Amino acid sequence: MSQQVTAPTHRLVPSPAGRIHLVEQGTGPLVLLVHGFPESWYSWRHQLPVLAAAGYRAVAVDVRGYGRSSRPGDTGAYRMLDLVEDNAAAVHALGEQSAVIVGHDWGAAIAANSALVRPDVFRAMGLLSVPYAPRGGPRPSEVFARMGGDEEFYVSYFQESGRAEAEIEPDVRGWLAGFFAALSADTMPGPGAPAPYFVSRGGRLRDRFPADRLPAWLSENDLDVYAGEFERTGMSGALNRYRNMDRDWEDLARFAGAPITQPSLFIGGGMDAPTTWMADAIDAYPTTLPGLVSSHILDGCGHWIQQERPAEVNRLLTDWLASLPS
Repeated sequence: MSQQVTAPTHRLVPSPAGRIHLVEQGTGPLVLLVHGFPESWYSWRHQLPVLAAAGYRAVAVDVRGYGRSSRPGDTGAYRMLDLVEDNAAAVHALGEQSAVIVGHDWGAAIAANSALVRPDVFRAMGLLSVPYAPRGGPRPSEVFARMGGDEEFYVSYFQESGRAEAEIEPDVRGWLAGFFAALSADTMPGPGAPAPYFVSRGGRLRDRFPADRLPAWLSENDLDVYAGEFERTGMSGALNRYRNMDRDWEDLARFAGAPITQPSLFIGGGMDAPTTWMADAIDAYPTTLPGLVSSHILDGCGHWIQQERPAEVNRLLTDWLASLPS
């Protein structure tokens, strides 16, 4: 079905941390869209009007720590269970009892855990870029510390409060431009170039970013939007998500090995690192996602899936949503 689409509306709704900023468009069944790092609700700008036209109430949130949502000062306030409850609070603040949740990057992990922990609220789940892998294995910090050999994996680099901020905040716009380019299909470093996910000892993450070019999907205006938000808020709220991975591992122990049974969708990028790093997780979907409706790898697509390939993603999303029980 298709319906006339009104302009998107910005709202602040209450959450356990104080408030969640969200942008909504359309009427119908609720679809909650959750962004990743280092993004905002704006990452879903291509999906909001299309989902609204298809007969859904599309709502993109600023995750806790981002944009106009609350930014608690305590690093521990960014643990996964808190973000799950933020999502449930947003659904209820919108006057709904249930929703479909769709996430990209960190938003995919947040969406997966929302469906796992609150199946009473989240009736279906879509994941972009990062596959679902049940909680298990060694403590995450130990895993990341072993990656990279003489170099430091970016997740480990992000762990110390203030360290990555000192690299990023003096030139937020330039850093974001390089980070977006490093993970985009048309601008990422070529085969044989040093991987942008690792930091040389004593170096910076941005040392390996492409310089002086933007990916085709990112206009100067788009970059201004992202940079303007982080110049205003700083980076700590966003980076604190990485600093809670060990806490999450402890908090979610009761869900070790648990499948997610709701109807689900996965879309990965053929040139996106998680598709390779987590290939075993994708292969395990018959066990870990028994409700999987469809799984897709977009050839020639990088990490920023819904922005690099909006038409394809919109088609896959609307087809999947139409298949769900009402």
